[in-house]
Amino acid sequence: MSGAAASAGASKFQAFMNHPAGPKTVFFWAPVMKWCLVAAGLKDLSRPAEKLSVSQNLALTATGFIWVRYSMVITPVNYSLAAVNFFVGTTGLGQLARIWHYGRTHEDPVGKYFGPAGSTPSERTTQKIGPVTTSA
Repeated sequence: MSGAAASAGASKFQAFMNHPAGPKTVFFWAPVMKWCLVAAGLKDLSRPAEKLSVSQNLALTATGFIWVRYSMVITPVNYSLAAVNFFVGTTGLGQLARIWHYGRTHEDPVGKYFGPAGSTPSERTTQKIGPVTTSA
């Protein structure tokens, strides 16, 4: 790059680095770290619905959507924080829907596809738990 193109690229990078919600501030790093909550919620897809916590997912849903609103009224407006909190809220809401559905039907359609590792969806639907017998 030469001249104007190099200075334009450098100025955009400097603008990003020196932005009020840039990587030199907590406004940047807090949302980055909060993506771990979204990953944990997605990992819970592999847990059986009867083992999910209503209070935990209710708290994630509520705080996620409350913080979406808060991130829009603070200065500077933090769209990254709004995005991650939206996904935290929807992940919690999705798990609450699984719990509610399981309570009504005693079926976990999500668990059929994301259930225990090492088994196929057809094995998860036909697995029966019973006494273990061994032959000598």
